[in-house]
Parts: sequence; C-alpha cells; structure tokens
Amino acid sequence: MIRQPDPKPDIMDRRDAIVAGLRALLPESGLIAEPRLLKPYETDGLSAYRQPPLAVALPETTEQTAAVLKYCHQNGVRVVPRGAGTSLSGGALPLADAVVVGMMRMNRILDINYPDRCAVVQAGVTNIGITNAVSADGFFYAPDPSSQLACMIGGNVNMNSGGAHCLKYGVTANNLLGLKVVTIEGEILDIGGAHLDAAGYDWLGLLTGSEGMLVVVTEVTVRILRGPEGARAMLAAFGSNEVAGAAVDAIISSGIIPVALEFMDRPAIHACEAFAHAGYPLDAEAMLIIEVEGSAEEQDRLLGQLSDICRKFDPISLKVSQSAEESLAIWKGRKGAFGAVGRISPDYLCMDGTIPTSQLPHVLRRIQEMSDSYGLKVANIFHAGDGNLHPLIMFDANDADSFHAAEEFGADILKLCVEVGGCLTGEHGVGVEKRDLMPVQFHAHELQQQRRLKSAFDPDWLLNPSKVFPLLEPEVAVLPQAA
Repeated sequence: MIRQPDPKPDIMDRRDAIVAGLRALLPESGLIAEPRLLKPYETDGLSAYRQPPLAVALPETTEQTAAVLKYCHQNGVRVVPRGAGTSLSGGALPLADAVVVGMMRMNRILDINYPDRCAVVQAGVTNIGITNAVSADGFFYAPDPSSQLACMIGGNVNMNSGGAHCLKYGVTANNLLGLKVVTIEGEILDIGGAHLDAAGYDWLGLLTGSEGMLVVVTEVTVRILRGPEGARAMLAAFGSNEVAGAAVDAIISSGIIPVALEFMDRPAIHACEAFAHAGYPLDAEAMLIIEVEGSAEEQDRLLGQLSDICRKFDPISLKVSQSAEESLAIWKGRKGAFGAVGRISPDYLCMDGTIPTSQLPHVLRRIQEMSDSYGLKVANIFHAGDGNLHPLIMFDANDADSFHAAEEFGADILKLCVEVGGCLTGEHGVGVEKRDLMPVQFHAHELQQQRRLKSAFDPDWLLNPSKVFPLLEPEVAVLPQAA
C-alpha cells in the first residue's frame, strides 16, 4: 500500500480559520469545505487510493490563484493542484491537511494567433477544446491523450502528457511556447511566449512535467498546427505478441514515422470488440493500428510500404482503410479501450513505462510470464511506436490479496522497463504510484539533486508534497538550507 504523510495537527486544529481565510479571497461558491461536497476531489484516475482534502479552492483568475497560494504559504498549508482529475499515477491525490486548488473554472481561450500559429488558453481548458476552437480554420493541437475529452491543458503540462499521435508530433513539451505560473509565495511569472525560442535558461523545459511540485500553471501558450490533407489507418493482426513486437521494431527501423502506431493484445482486442464492435479480428493474439497522413498519393505510398513490412511477419489479417469512415471504425475500439477493460474487470491498474522498441518482444513475453505467475490477467494497450507501454492489470480492489498482487505485478513491470534500458514512466508521471520505485532508476545522489531543485522553488515543500520522491523520515524530504 502507498504510504502518505500524517496530517499536521496544527493545520487540522486551525481548519475553520483557514477555510474562512480562503473563502474571503474567492468569489461566492469558490471555496468548498463541506465533507459531502469534498468527495469528488478525494481521488483521481488512480482511484484505488482516496483521501478527502481539507478544502477545495476554485479560482477563476491568475490573480485569485496567486492570492490563495500566498495565503497558504503564509499559513504553512500544503497545496495540491488539480485539473480534471484524470491523472493515472495519483498526481492529484490530496492530503488530509492540504487545500486542493482546482483549475476547472479557468476555462477560457484567451487568444488565437493564426499568423504565429499559437493559442493562449487558461489551464482549465480541455485538451480537445483547443482543437475544437481552431478546427474550423483548418488547425489542430497535436497531443491527444486518451482522456482528451476531459483532461485539461494545465494537467497536461504538469504530467507532460502524450497520446496516440505523439510518435510524429511529440508530447506536450514539444508543443508548448509559454506558460503563466504562480509560485508558492504567490508571485506571478511569465515563461516564454508566442516566440519560438525564449532567452536564458530553459525554464519551460524544467517546469513541463514537474507534476505541480514547483509552480501552479494558470495559462498556457501552445503551438497549433495546420491540419493534414488527410489521414488513413490500417490494421495488422498477428499470431503472437512477440511477432507483433518484432513488426513494430521493423517499422521504426525502416525510417518510416507513422503519425500513430498502437498495439493491442488478445485480451484488449476482445474487450474492445465487445465494447465498440469495431470489426477487430478475434482470432489474433496481437494487433497493430497504424495511421499515416498527407496527400492521397503520400498515404497510398506509405500504407503500401507499411503493408510490405507487416507481410514479412505473416499477419493473420491485414486491412487498409479506404476512407475516413473506415479509419474511424478502426480507431473506435482503441479510443474506448480503457472503458472496455473496465467492463470485464472490477478494477485495473494502468501502468506506464517506456522501453527501447527493440525490446518489445522480450518485454511482452516477460509480462505474460509475470501474469501467469501472479494469477492476474493483463491487457496490453499502448503507444508502440515510442515504446510507451500501458499494461492494464486486472484485479479486485475489494480483495486485499488481489490488490497487493496487482501492486507487486505493476512494480515488477516497471523494474523490467528500467532493466532493459527504459524508464519508469512515459506520459502518466510518477505521482504516488511510482514514487517508491524512483531508486530503481536513480542513484541516491541523483535524487538528492532533484530534491534540491524542488527546495529552490518550494523551500517548505508545500506544493504537491509526497509526490515523485520516496518519503524520508519522519515525513517529507525537506533539505536543510545552505548557510
């Protein structure tokens, strides 16, 4: 089980005064403190772990956010930033003595600049909301997490989210130009802007993926791209996970970069077909969804080359879409995959590790061996093109033994990722889920250096504490300040 710090007694004793102080800084209904109304904020996408917060602040502007953070800093109150709560690593899991700062009311698109191909949006704008705002003019925002209908751009920045199209377009970090952020002291900072390169240190690179531990993001300047002429998908089914993994490695080795290259194994195929009726081959052990884009001629050429590569691995079936409608049908099951698995298992853990693509056959074989050993089913659905694995471990959270086995199974998968030259996370962040595994990838002195960086931004460790770094006794990893 994941250990969390004990609440600070002095904060809990001052709860009523803290709530009153925060309420005075926000508009009416901008502060939630009633236990019944705090329930929706007690967990995020890693729903096996729950903890109601002390209160929830819902600012509507950067200035209100700054006032809340300044108050919390002055009163020693811990703060947990939160977007839509779709984090799958416990990144928005509250503490009993912490104030959740929710960004959902900061949901306005502030500016769209087509000549410079950028848009300025508040942190609570949904991922898909950016594309919807510019699609009529032929533009789009590239990163597309599976939760893009709900997840918010501020959370995407905190976790450096990716999505199916990150193989070609990159993750959030590759599609940002600027940030407006607030420090724990309540200072407002502008990082970058509409220009392509910012002067000085790469603060944008540092803050992206920092999991809400350094600053609170309130506004984001993103790149918007001109939409492609068209896109088509193909489906290739194989007789084993290992063969499908070898096909992925061959595609990447060929130098062709599809816009997306997704992997699904037999349990995932069956779950998604029962859910979406997308026409997936139920006799396959593994399946690839490959998408290319460009002119009609370019699509034909790339799909032909990819089909030739896949045929070298004796596919059970090979289907190339001939229209946008057929492509949508191919994607229908994949986009609903997590919900589909939820129909066949009471609970599941969605893991997130990254490996070199050449290691896919070996890693998939080892995951199946682990599945047999633990007696837990696993469905593999992931972004195969960049080696970002998402094994879904099925278990019953009401059965303590099943839950413990799922945690151990997940830890073993992530250790395997590091062992073969990969890393603990790809796009979900570390949060609390992978926090105690950080020493598997980093030496003690490397973690100490990262803690020093955290302390430089947040000396009292008030911002999203107990995340990312293994807890140090007695409670948190606050470093002594240099003399």
